[in-house]
Amino acid sequence: MTTFDDREKGFEAKYALDAEQEFKAVARRNKLLGLWAAEKMGLSADSAEQYASAVVKADFDQPGEEDVFRKIAQDLEGSGIAVTEGEVRRKMDELSSVAREQIRSGE
Repeated sequence: MTTFDDREKGFEAKYALDAEQEFKAVARRNKLLGLWAAEKMGLSADSAEQYASAVVKADFDQPGEEDVFRKIAQDLEGSGIAVTEGEVRRKMDELSSVAREQIRSGE
């Protein structure tokens, strides 16, 4: 093997690791977002965990994060909780940063 081959394998390994960490961070963000929404809806600890799992699963409905946003927004509205689209999106952004840091630090 040449140095070029070694570098190529190194880049491929880094890309795979980055993609895996991003997948984990998005799933973690969705769980944290579900727990945040569950708290707003006044769910019990067990119900909050179940709800957070449902939010994580909702992300597999279609590509992107709109399916998660829609679920959270509709569920909060259905529970009579008044939140704006901006509030939910800001919380998603905030929790994305938290989740990425948690994944990087091995939490």
